[in-house]
Order: sequence, then structure tokens, then C-alpha cells
Amino acid sequence: MDTPFLYELIGYVASLLVAISLMMSQILRLRLLNLIGSFTFSVYGILIGSLPVALMNAFIVGINIYYLVGMIRLKTFFTVLKVSSDDQYLRYFLEYYLDDIRKFQPDAPSEIPIRSINIFILRDMIPAGLFSGRKTADGVLTVDIDYVIPKFRDFKTGNFLYHDQSELFKNEGIREIYMFAFNKEHIDYLKRIGFNETDEPGRYRLLVQ
Repeated sequence: MDTPFLYELIGYVASLLVAISLMMSQILRLRLLNLIGSFTFSVYGILIGSLPVALMNAFIVGINIYYLVGMIRLKTFFTVLKVSSDDQYLRYFLEYYLDDIRKFQPDAPSEIPIRSINIFILRDMIPAGLFSGRKTADGVLTVDIDYVIPKFRDFKTGNFLYHDQSELFKNEGIREIYMFAFNKEHIDYLKRIGFNETDEPGRYRLLVQ
């Protein structure tokens, strides 16, 4: 491969990585991809003999590392807030995010059923996610909505609800949680949290432990 062409290719790859990172809503992923892109740009600057390009992007790499370390060390405060199905803020939240919710759960209701169990997951007192489901008499809960706003999609919210707060489900007499998923990103999320696929296509189950 021609050396000038190889250098140019590295520059294009670096540009693409930085561009993609700026389109991400999840801050951790944005920082990680931007770091890789900036590092690649710095290497590109060295290869073509452009010190300003190399130094500027090395500086950006340092900034990304600084903020990533801070994000990793930062302790996040989680808590849950149970609300009734006719809660006014719940209606506002659902109306605002419904289109995004239905990208992952197309059958998500526009109005919460009256007897649903509804939980807001708060991160540093910010409503990061909404959980809503219907419980049957035999301790089975079917999830209608399991949604996390784009800013907080790092699996921490889901892990907190389904594992750290498992007593919350036990106190409601819930033994099993079921959810339907057909979107690849949603399926990956469920498997990461601990859901297992059932014999019914698209249906996933989590045993409350």
C-alpha cells in the first residue's frame, strides 16, 4: 500500500471516529470514542509531520482521559420513587418520551393501566428511567415500559433496579419478570441485565432473587 495513501486513510478514520462520537448522546461512549479518534488524529499528525495537529489532538486526548477518570470515580446516588398510575408527572414524562420509548417497546401504552406498578429510577435525584408493569396473582409481572433516557444508558440504572432493588419486587410478591423485546439494542440490554430468552419468540424472563 502506498505510504501517502495509508496516512490519508488514517486521517479519514480519525475524522470519522470524532464525527461519530459527537453524534452520541451517552456521555461515556462519546468520551471513549472521541479519545480514540483524537489519539488517531495525533498519530496522523506525527506521520505527516504536522506538529500543531499532533499536539492539539494529544491535548484533547488528555482532556478526555481526565473526564473519563472523573466519571469512573464519581459515585452516583440512586433511589426509586413509586408513583400511582394517575400521577401527573408520570403522564408528562410518558408523553414527552413516548416516541423514543416505542423505538424499543413498540407496544408501550400511551396511558398507564390503573393497577400498574410504576417506578421512577432517580440518579442524583434526576428521573433517569421509568419502569411500569402489571402483576398477576401468581407473582408474575409483565413489563409494559422499561425505559432509560439517552443520557443515562450505561446499564447502571437497569442493574440498580433489577438487582440492587430486588427486595422491592419481592415485597410486591413478584417472583418472575417478563418482557418482550425485538429491537437488537433492547435485547442486548436485557441479556446484559440478566434476562433469558423463553420458548416464546421475543419474550424474556428474569427470576427475582
